[in-house]
Amino acid sequence: MNPMNLTGRAVMVTGASSGIGRATSVALSQLGAHVVLVGRNRDKLAETHGMLDGDRHSVDPFDLNRTDDLPEWMKAVAQKSGPLSGLVHCAGAQVLMPLKMLNTKHVEDLLRINVVSSIMLAKSFRQKGVTESGGAIVFVSSVMGEVGSPGRSAYCASKGALHSLTRSLALELATDSIRVNCVAPGAVQTDMVAEMKAAVGEAGLREMARQHPLGLGTPRDVALAIAFLLADTGRWITGSIQFVDGGYTAQ
Repeated sequence: MNPMNLTGRAVMVTGASSGIGRATSVALSQLGAHVVLVGRNRDKLAETHGMLDGDRHSVDPFDLNRTDDLPEWMKAVAQKSGPLSGLVHCAGAQVLMPLKMLNTKHVEDLLRINVVSSIMLAKSFRQKGVTESGGAIVFVSSVMGEVGSPGRSAYCASKGALHSLTRSLALELATDSIRVNCVAPGAVQTDMVAEMKAAVGEAGLREMARQHPLGLGTPRDVALAIAFLLADTGRWITGSIQFVDGGYTAQ
């Protein structure tokens, strides 16, 4: 018996066009899940689709900034794919910007994609006909929701809000047998880290790696932790913030 077997379960993954979202989609397909790929770029989603094991996967482009449209859109997706047993929200944004340069639009745009979309996705997922009894939600956050970092005050605030949201939703949705957890990665070798390298330079990236006792992670490291929480291995876990950070927060 493989308690991480997801055969026959439909799981929606946002941010599936690259990075952690793409790696999660691939890992879930290898465990037997039917994956609903969500992102804004249809061509990149098609690339991810071509990497998946098995069939019955679907590509459903959507701009998560359209938060008010999420409930009806997710109902329509579930009508095509069948009821969802899992939702993984990998899509997110990061702003590396000192406080003196931040303006209201920067902050509001960041909160919309990192926090508001998370709330509305959870609301949409719990709708009758969208999810199966015993479903699971996994948000992808960051260690920056737990620790501070200069130049990332707005980003850290958004991820801290996501941690609080996870705990609150876990209590509220337990009556619907929906588990809600959050994975908080450290620095992972994705396009986002490449963008940070451009900002902090080679020396800054080396210092970032030094702060992770096990070195920088890979998207698959995070994907497998997400799969653990979605599968029966996580059946008694809810309201948790799982740090997948190579020891960053142990210091």
